[in-house]
Amino acid sequence: MVWGGRRLATKLGKQLPDDQLYGESWEISDHPLHRSVVADGPLAGTTLRQLMETRREELLGPATKFSTFPILVKFLDCSDWLSVQVHPDEEAVKKLWPGEGSKTEAWFVIDAEPGSRMYAGLKPGVGQREMRAALHAGTVAECLHSFEPKPGDFVFLPAGTVHAVGGGVLMAEVQQTSDATFRLFDWNRLDAQGNARQLHIEEALACIDWNQGPAVPLHVSGFPNDATSQVKPLVSCPPFTLEFVRGTTRICRNFAGRPTLIVVLHGEAILEDTATGERLARGQTWLLPASMGKVDIHPHESVSLLFCHCTD
Repeated sequence: MVWGGRRLATKLGKQLPDDQLYGESWEISDHPLHRSVVADGPLAGTTLRQLMETRREELLGPATKFSTFPILVKFLDCSDWLSVQVHPDEEAVKKLWPGEGSKTEAWFVIDAEPGSRMYAGLKPGVGQREMRAALHAGTVAECLHSFEPKPGDFVFLPAGTVHAVGGGVLMAEVQQTSDATFRLFDWNRLDAQGNARQLHIEEALACIDWNQGPAVPLHVSGFPNDATSQVKPLVSCPPFTLEFVRGTTRICRNFAGRPTLIVVLHGEAILEDTATGERLARGQTWLLPASMGKVDIHPHESVSLLFCHCTD
């Protein structure tokens, strides 16, 4: 990625295949562009797509209406500037990108360099006329609400929200399973050959929710170094509910018949079931099937996690 860096390796322990810049690690995905593969155990080598086709009830429980696993989890290293972009909602995607899904997403900031920036939502009074004028003048950023992110910031971006980020932000992203993205503005950036990346101005303008004002971050206090236990609900929307959990002693959770994803933001722990214990480490993402029912997690000193539950 033109906006990526190397912190997926240096901060999260990912094995990058070469010395290029990498912006995304797709952690859990049933999208055709990249389908996750079971890493260990008797089903090692099986893709998430195959599990959806052959063991969907065990995986999803009562949420069997989904033909594709509904949640996609990524880590993003935004060393340079992600383009100003927007994702379509269910109605817009039918017209503009048939065959793709709508894309509501959420960001949790793991690390941020001084001077980095997030753009999320429109400033009051910005409509299509103002945006078109800003596009012509190359001043789109002036139309957007922005702030300097801090570790522990959480931002919810419903489909239709204009957004961008960059300047040194490492974050986890939880989103609907979709790759539908329309670039509105790319900071007047050119590649080594002097070419600009493709923009999708009319499609982006058609997707924007013009009533979506500033997206204000919710902050988790003390992340990542505070060692006190904390449970903080973050957002609940179709198709996911997100909460932040920090624990220093045993964490016991019941899934209530829903699949659950655990994103390890900081620290280490042991994940236990009736048979084995597995090590949870920073930078990992785990998919726990609905049939598992419950989970016990034993932190090593302290662990910070995102719990993501599938909802209808």
